[in-house]
Amino acid sequence: MINVFTLEQGRLSGRALQDDELLADAPEREPVWVDLEAPTPQEKAWVARRFGLVIPDDIVDDDLEESARFYEEDNGELHIRSDFLIDDDETPRNVRVAFILHRRVLFSVHEEDLPVFRLLRLRARRIPALIEDAKDVLLKLYDADAEYSADALEGIYVALEKVSARVLKQEVSDQTASEVLAAVAREEDLNGRIRRNVMDTRRAVSFMMRSRMLNAEQFEEARQILRDIDSLDSHTAFLFDKINFLMDATVGFININQNKIIKIFSVASVALLPPTLIASIYGMNFRAMPELDWSLGYPFALALMAASVAAPFLYFRRKGWLR
Repeated sequence: MINVFTLEQGRLSGRALQDDELLADAPEREPVWVDLEAPTPQEKAWVARRFGLVIPDDIVDDDLEESARFYEEDNGELHIRSDFLIDDDETPRNVRVAFILHRRVLFSVHEEDLPVFRLLRLRARRIPALIEDAKDVLLKLYDADAEYSADALEGIYVALEKVSARVLKQEVSDQTASEVLAAVAREEDLNGRIRRNVMDTRRAVSFMMRSRMLNAEQFEEARQILRDIDSLDSHTAFLFDKINFLMDATVGFININQNKIIKIFSVASVALLPPTLIASIYGMNFRAMPELDWSLGYPFALALMAASVAAPFLYFRRKGWLR
């Protein structure tokens, strides 16, 4: 799918091209941003015919070398490949996006619809003079990406507060511990993806500043984006520490529950050792067997075995080891 965005009265206006429009050579107005989501060969052919830009098939592959992620062609064409976060409830992930700044038009290629792109489209339609050229579109995308990462961090704070209430304010059963570990693992994965996302955004914005493609106002905006990203580093570090604490606390409760089970077996084995010894002695083949020579032999043996079981349990109870 191709979305073509133009500037109309200071606002970004976009529409999706239909299949019959791909046969035409040009849209009605010169665009500032052409967004390609999972482009087909026909859509790539339209871009090549209309703008003279050939989009490779492996442009969003994850196995590209690091040196191929940020570079500038001899003709001034700028190539940037960045990862954008999708904070999905089921599977949070980072999606690779390829940007090409070609003849004052920004081309973006990605395989999935991204929340950051939707956020920018909504803002650009409502706020006049937010975007003036293609470089503004790229900067506003990175600005929205940093804000989206901050919102995702706030979501982690809320989720960890709920986990903390379950771990620290009630007795943790094995079922609760397993649910807590699953929730903590998800938040840890999301926190790591956010950290990776802001690191990649920092690199991309720094590359734009070094390439001297920005004017004075855009350069200052890029510096502000970097400051916003730097402010997120302390939050991700704190969340990592909090996640590790909750993980250790949950594992500690699991160990306590296991120790309770082991304690039961330990108490039972110690308590049953004396009657086992008595039964073994009475089962030996003596010349004068008590159960034959003494009429109270069997009752006495049974009473002695019961007393030998009760004595350790009374002692353990007095010590508080049965609680």
